[in-house]
Amino acid sequence: MHPGDGKESEVPEEGVLPLVSVVVVNHRGADDTITCLRALRAELDYPPDRLQLTCVDNASGNDEAARIRAAVPGVELVESPENLGFAGGCNLGAGHARGEVLAFLNNDARPHPDWLRAAVAVLRAEPTVGAVASKVLDWEGRHVDFVDGGLTWFGMGYKRHAGLPVEEVPADLVDAPRDVLFGTGSALLVRSELFRELGGFDDSYFMFYEDVDLGWRLNLRGWRVRYEPRSVTYHRHHASMSEVHSAREFYLLERNALATLYKNLSDETLSRVLPAALALAVRRATARGDLDATQLEITRRPADRAADEAPVPVPREALAGVLAIDQFVEMLPALAEARRAEQAARVRSDTDLVPLMRKAMEPAYPLPRYLAAHDVLVEAFALDEVFGRPRRILVVTGDALGEQMAGPAIRAWHMADVLSAEHDVRLVTVNPRCAPPPAPFAVMQSRPRGLAEHVDWADVIVLQGHAMEMAPQLKRAGSTKIVVCDVYDPMHLELLEQGKDVPDEQRVADLVGVTKVLNAQLERGDFFLCASRRQRHFWLGHLAALGRLTPSLYDNDPTVRSLLAEVPFGLPGKPPVRTAPAIKGVVPGIGESDKVVLWAGGVYSWFDPLTLVHAIDLLRADHDDVRLFFLGMKHPNPEVPDMDIGVRTRALARRLGLVGEHVFFNEAWVPYGERQNYLLDGDCGVTTHFEHVETEFAFRTRVLDYLWAGLPIVTTDGDSFADLVRRERLGVVVPPEDPRALSTALENVLYDAEFAAGCRDRIAVVRERFTWENVLSPLVAFCRDPRPAADRLRGSAPLVRTAPLTPAGRLRRDLGLLREYLDQGGPTEVARRAAGRLRRLAGERLRGSGGAHGTK
Repeated sequence: MHPGDGKESEVPEEGVLPLVSVVVVNHRGADDTITCLRALRAELDYPPDRLQLTCVDNASGNDEAARIRAAVPGVELVESPENLGFAGGCNLGAGHARGEVLAFLNNDARPHPDWLRAAVAVLRAEPTVGAVASKVLDWEGRHVDFVDGGLTWFGMGYKRHAGLPVEEVPADLVDAPRDVLFGTGSALLVRSELFRELGGFDDSYFMFYEDVDLGWRLNLRGWRVRYEPRSVTYHRHHASMSEVHSAREFYLLERNALATLYKNLSDETLSRVLPAALALAVRRATARGDLDATQLEITRRPADRAADEAPVPVPREALAGVLAIDQFVEMLPALAEARRAEQAARVRSDTDLVPLMRKAMEPAYPLPRYLAAHDVLVEAFALDEVFGRPRRILVVTGDALGEQMAGPAIRAWHMADVLSAEHDVRLVTVNPRCAPPPAPFAVMQSRPRGLAEHVDWADVIVLQGHAMEMAPQLKRAGSTKIVVCDVYDPMHLELLEQGKDVPDEQRVADLVGVTKVLNAQLERGDFFLCASRRQRHFWLGHLAALGRLTPSLYDNDPTVRSLLAEVPFGLPGKPPVRTAPAIKGVVPGIGESDKVVLWAGGVYSWFDPLTLVHAIDLLRADHDDVRLFFLGMKHPNPEVPDMDIGVRTRALARRLGLVGEHVFFNEAWVPYGERQNYLLDGDCGVTTHFEHVETEFAFRTRVLDYLWAGLPIVTTDGDSFADLVRRERLGVVVPPEDPRALSTALENVLYDAEFAAGCRDRIAVVRERFTWENVLSPLVAFCRDPRPAADRLRGSAPLVRTAPLTPAGRLRRDLGLLREYLDQGGPTEVARRAAGRLRRLAGERLRGSGGAHGTK
């Protein structure tokens, strides 16, 4: 659910309401238009000085423009020399609009007093909403005209539940706000800047489906169209078409449906849909006209040549469909140009919009021959697959994938696994080592330069580490892919500790490089994942410094969780099951009754295994059966170098005479599918680290394995897991670099049976929070409806612009500046600032005089 869904929008103060330009198009309907404009002037609960009323007269003749001007003084009347249709008339009116919001209202409609205020409240509260679709009822308010929009696979847009009594439509459809594919042009509000960015309505439509097309394009570009039931109008349905033959309406509907499909479907979808849609349009025409489609079969040729050459009557209803296809062909050159623009600007897939189509496979027309053809075409072109295609999600890691996997690979693997329940997922590693176990999703290895192919395939890309550097197309200004950046590993902080043994010049260069990699992700991403609340605070600072926490993003979601979510490392939902013994009674020197302290992971520079070895040396004096087992000394990724801390740990254990008796090193990395056997042989899990910045924001993934196996935990203070262990009483938290405190803590969890049992009971409750299905829920929710981040939407602009200062306001501002400059540096500072201002004014005048002869 998007931030703001279902919430009541606060009504803003009148002083900051945006200027709304209402456009009403008239064509030979002056009486209706005058009624509409008078209602806008007299009945709306909206400040008159924040309202611009524009009426476009579409070459009505008969002095209609003069009648409107006389009947509603003050309305801005724009006279078109020709009938531009509804779409063209609206665009003409929009060209004269000064408001930050454009409102379109049919001339045969009247607004409820709250029509504008309720819709504007949505636009102000939810900056990712590009347009507001009003609730439209019939003139008496008894029947539905518009509460939701639907779209068939063959391009026919329609108003769902139209014509039904209000009480017969489910209340949640009538009265609940929700996202829709489009709103009806008879009552629609759009952000002005966005409307111009989109080029307005497609005026080649003349009328019908221009609103469907606009809403579809808005959604494709990542904007939302929001149905707001408190924004109400009343409509005399199709007053403008009451004297027009139905065949002309059929013609426009058929032609514009094909045009809308052609412009807005992706290449892949269009190649399947357009042939079927054209064939179905022909069948719809013959069925509507009740034509005998077999009359030209050679076997039905009459004996009389004259009878064979006699004209065949074709009803206008049938002719409408054939001529619509003919004129669709005529429109193709212009449509092809429009299609190029829409496909280049789209950021959402066809799959993303299927839910907004409501019932894409609905045939729409109850004609027997037509329904038979519909079923044949759906099957022949496999259209159920097209409109039921799962979303394509690419998960990219730089880590090795195989039986032995480290943290980043494990995390990427489980993301792919959980997401594959709903989507078509590829897990791709750019690491040369890729020998994965069986998986319910595709697992592939790619060279960095081959990653572009996978990126092109995907609707959503989830990446970590340096992956974005290997897909430079994602960083280009025109990139429209939805990108999720997993920044659970603050690599630059890690590098501060890891690079201590590197020459200073190289260390500085490495840090600058890694920081640039992270900044590129933070500047580009649409959604970010971090591992803890501490990390969230850290990354919020980064995002704010890079300018990502914009007013529009904040207004849309003050928690900013729609941009940055906590997704800790997870653990399997099922408890571990032993498949074989692993440590006790297996490793020489460790008996079945010994107490095993487990270090379940690698030994890296930011950890402190030295204090742990000293603590074991202290503890063995009283408990000769204590055993410390390091689960993996050699990282499975060959690109990760051995670190000096491992060498020092081995050396200390040898010097203290502990190796092979109380301290044991497992050199190879334990296969991921067998780690439970080692965990279940442990009596407690331990993680110790130094006190530094890396610790402050780290997320020690090994602790989750301890939770999974129900092991009491002993950990050094300073990271987010220490907070969890202390708060939930899952073990013991000790100060950094304190062997004696650590020895005492280990003794508690190993030899105090009651204390250890209490820890295990509490762990059983806490670990449910950390199952992969639970921790990945923010990512799952995002991927169900992926959209660009609010600050990355094209066409956004402030909804309320700063009003020009009055002379009195300018005087107050200048006096305030004068006091400030005197405080800063006295008369000298005042003179310096004044000289600078004069230079700026002179430059502006110079540019202004030159601009009169330039090109806009």
